[in-house]
Amino acid sequence: MAKLSIRDLDLTGKRLFVRVDFNVPLTEDGATITDDTRIRATLPTLRYALDHGASLVLASHLGRPKGKPNSKYSLRPVADRLRELLASEMGRAVTVVFATDCIGEPASTSAAALAPGQVLLLENLRFHAEEEANDAAFSQQLAALAQVYVNDAFGSAHRAHASTEGITHFLQPAAAGLLMEKELTYLGKALESPEKPFVAIIGGSKISGKIDVIDNLLDKVDTLVIVGGMAYTFQRALGVTTGKSLVEEDKIEVAREALAKAKAKGVQLVLPVDNVLADSFSPDAQTQPWDSSVNFPADWQGLDIGPHTVEKISAIVTSARTILWNGPAGVFEFPRFAVGTNAIARAIAANTAATSIIGGGDSVSAVNQAGVADKMTHISTGGGASLEFLEGKKLPGVEALTEK
Repeated sequence: MAKLSIRDLDLTGKRLFVRVDFNVPLTEDGATITDDTRIRATLPTLRYALDHGASLVLASHLGRPKGKPNSKYSLRPVADRLRELLASEMGRAVTVVFATDCIGEPASTSAAALAPGQVLLLENLRFHAEEEANDAAFSQQLAALAQVYVNDAFGSAHRAHASTEGITHFLQPAAAGLLMEKELTYLGKALESPEKPFVAIIGGSKISGKIDVIDNLLDKVDTLVIVGGMAYTFQRALGVTTGKSLVEEDKIEVAREALAKAKAKGVQLVLPVDNVLADSFSPDAQTQPWDSSVNFPADWQGLDIGPHTVEKISAIVTSARTILWNGPAGVFEFPRFAVGTNAIARAIAANTAATSIIGGGDSVSAVNQAGVADKMTHISTGGGASLEFLEGKKLPGVEALTEK
């Protein structure tokens, strides 16, 4: 990795400003965390810093409070959960203080009082409009709270905000946390020097959000598998009608261009050979299997890949040495149409010889739902960030880090 890592720093007696991603789901009243995965994901970084004699000032956003304080989006419940998780991680009680603002007197007084081994969690960064505006004065106030900057929030690295980019102009060195380092290592290796054969499976509902990902991957993969709603736009590009299936009419030409590019590059581009059609978009719709090369009945729509497609993808995955998966194969929120998605998850999990990378978003929910998350080499924590990274874009929060 070309960027400085927290491992490269002498942390003894230092106060670290750590940008974390604690944007966790809460109950409607904002009182209880319903999923603490994102907090757990950053524990190795926090433990590493505390074990090496640092004190920590943690900063995160939560939800979309639109630039002003809103108790529904307070990080206070996160401080309580973090205290419990850190105690379990460290095997001892850890002081976790909560500041009622991320700048000003509450933040500066609490930060100055920190002893090595102690943690301060700041209130929601987005209670100030200056965070998303990447305001220089706001960035400077954040920077004044610590001596070293660490970014462990890969999920926010595609945003040039005060806490991800602006702060680095006033606080150096700027290093990657362990989670950020892991993301950059696995995603970077997949794009720059993947072990071959390299298979990418791209799914989800729309081609529009993933055009640039598909285009970039066609320069790197041996096989590109297209599933999910976007596959119907490709089928239309091949001249097959798809009934009421989700199709982006204005992207049929884009699909045609991708098929042509794959052919020119010698990349095997795989589309579903059969589908599960439904007579309505509902969990208890009537269904029928359908050959993808045959025009769909006018009133039916594809909601999952069929068994022959599952077999084909499983065979491709079995011989791969690098597998990248982003996006489900069907409407996996409905159990009857999650069969294809779950089968792909299990096929990837079964190939223990491959490096398997799950590229954020719905794919993460899918591997959790299939019960195989622990069999994947790397599960990305950043939906939008991992997509932009896979498109080949530079991420402001990564570019801002100090070179090694």
